[in-house]
Amino acid sequence: MDEPVRVLSTLALKGAVSSLAGQYVAGGGARIDADFAPTLALLDRLRAGETADVVILTREGLDEVVREGRVVAESCVDLARSYVGLAVRAGEAHPDISTEPALRAALLGARAVAYSRLGASGILFAKLIERMGIASDVNAHAVIIPQGFTAERLVAGEADLAVQQISELKQVAGIEVIGPLPHQLQTPAVFSAGRMAASPRAAQSDRLLRYLASPEVAPALRESGLDP
Repeated sequence: MDEPVRVLSTLALKGAVSSLAGQYVAGGGARIDADFAPTLALLDRLRAGETADVVILTREGLDEVVREGRVVAESCVDLARSYVGLAVRAGEAHPDISTEPALRAALLGARAVAYSRLGASGILFAKLIERMGIASDVNAHAVIIPQGFTAERLVAGEADLAVQQISELKQVAGIEVIGPLPHQLQTPAVFSAGRMAASPRAAQSDRLLRYLASPEVAPALRESGLDP
């Protein structure tokens, strides 16, 4: 049996990649062996010598490993855009977050807000609450996790609001996504993929990259909370 294509992917693409893997194999593609983590954690692992065939990172993260010679520039493709959103435990009221004043009130009114320290969403959120002048108030009761799905803290009863990429929030059962943070307060993250220069499976990797960037996968991306 052919060796699988080894994929290191940001958490934001976990839902889409997982749902597409079987469809890809059924169409004649190689099996996908995927591992998911925040972009910053994946960058650390790559720089520590971990190998893979394909990596899916934020566009900024992918550009870094291209400059370092780890990923082939000509192989890189943009896959999707993603917005940071908020979620509550299933059945709980959805606060208004449609404007900056409404978002401020929702964050300050929460018993605890969960966000990730390493993810792109957490970095954006930390900067946002600092700019809004409420960082000390929010962080005094925040549940800040190193990595993983922040919405799990809603299910555990540790937080009232969870902040993360919408596609990551949707990976957790028992929660409801309120919606994105106001678009004027965020720049959508672009997630991109490329083939590692040292991959021994160049042809299989390039085929997977073409598939992930094709219109065929757009419905799965949208279903997972991403914009193709």
